[in-house]
Amino acid sequence: MKKEQVLRCQLSAWYPLFKRLTIRSVILPLPQNVIDYLLDDGTLVISGRNEAPSCSHVDDGSDDEQDVQWSDDENVTTLTDAQWIAMNSSLKCNNLSDIFLLLKSSDFVTHDLTQPFLHCTDDSPDPKVDPQLVLRKWCELIPGGEFRCFVKENKLIGVAQRDHTQYYDHVCNQAANILGSLLDFFRNQIQYKFLDEDFVFDAYRDSQGKVWLIDFNPFGEVTDSLLFSWEELTSGQTISKGDLKDPDSPAFRYITSEMTVQPSPYLSYRLPKDFVDLSRGEDAHKLIDFLKLTRSQEPESSDEEG
Repeated sequence: MKKEQVLRCQLSAWYPLFKRLTIRSVILPLPQNVIDYLLDDGTLVISGRNEAPSCSHVDDGSDDEQDVQWSDDENVTTLTDAQWIAMNSSLKCNNLSDIFLLLKSSDFVTHDLTQPFLHCTDDSPDPKVDPQLVLRKWCELIPGGEFRCFVKENKLIGVAQRDHTQYYDHVCNQAANILGSLLDFFRNQIQYKFLDEDFVFDAYRDSQGKVWLIDFNPFGEVTDSLLFSWEELTSGQTISKGDLKDPDSPAFRYITSEMTVQPSPYLSYRLPKDFVDLSRGEDAHKLIDFLKLTRSQEPESSDEEG
């Protein structure tokens, strides 16, 4: 994955090309004082105007104000890791307090503000990045309608159920139709039009079978490979297609049984980082301190029993 690929996945880079295919959006510069606030360990109270942000200045011929979702788009990041802290566990924001609560609670935002090119393989100097906020019209998307599509050398090689922790009966029953819709959408609307030949895009198929573009992501480990592995996506070998034998079709992976349902990968963000690091063994110093504490308490327990 190259640094150029990361930059080309900024919404500001691709939105003008695919505006009619995706959710209505406004791109705003992120002021330095807001960046400082997001990176600060303390908690600040947001003061000043607290009205619901308006989409009325978006150039789409509409003057209606809409409820919106805000997301930091320096590295094409949504705030799913902070969703647990929001009212009703929703990313829908009605005022500035909602927006800053999500931004301040997201580890993803911190990563993108400090290490946007962490997994890039080229040794060139990091290009200058101007962090942005993207204001998107709020849409109620059914998780079972979201799919992640992996494109290599301008060929769609794999499609995965976006919410890979749940079983959706309609996905199993309509797998061929879903894959056909996504493949047609890619060939007619996306192929050879994006700025790179290797990329990942998220799409949404509504109840009428129409497909909408949600986002672009870099083709690399910074992007969640879901039901695939990056080793098989980048190996150059043909990916097993399961029951779909058409050689021109991409591999389509989805949860096929309720027995394979998994816990959400974002659950760990609801716990203090120290607890998560300790449970995963990712911080040796914390583990050593924990063992010392446990050992120091053992004599006390023995004395009390005696």
